Amino acid sequence: MDLSKIMTISGKPGLYKMIAETRNGFVVESLLDGRKMPVFPTDRSSILEDISVFTMEKDVPLKNILWKIYELTEGKPALDAKQATPDEIRQAFEEVLPDYDKDRVYISDMKKIFTWYGILLEKDMISKPEDPDAGEEESADSGTDAEDKKETSPENEKTKSDKPGTSTGKKSSK
Repeated sequence: MDLSKIMTISGKPGLYKMIAETRNGFVVESLLDGRKMPVFPTDRSSILEDISVFTMEKDVPLKNILWKIYELTEGKPALDAKQATPDEIRQAFEEVLPDYDKDRVYISDMKKIFTWYGILLEKDMISKPEDPDAGEEESADSGTDAEDKKETSPENEKTKSDKPGTSTGKKSSK
């Protein structure tokens, strides 16, 4: 599953696919309605590939969580996060990731993940990660994480995570 071109933009619904890079940002296409729009460095955006969820031991990459939902639902839609109660969302998320950090992963984060799963499933963009455990082990290392081992691209440098229950795996440059 390649989530390196799929992004979320704070304040805007749904997910977006990067279709072009410009001098001062990107052009994205909405996966919900197909509309194209520019995204600038000042927009708070996150690439899904860079998002992981806190657990009690290590961060788990979003793509592994999406695949786990896919396996549990046998490729069918998961619960409707807009219609479900907070208890239903929490219970469903615990089935997917039983050891998530209950202090740092909020219901709103879980809702986003189930909503993103629905969008990606509808667009047939969910597939088995090459090695579902590889990202977990790399982010568990104390001195390095998966993002440090990858060559950074301008897209990754321009993103920010505004999700308290998720992390981008990036270290501050201070």
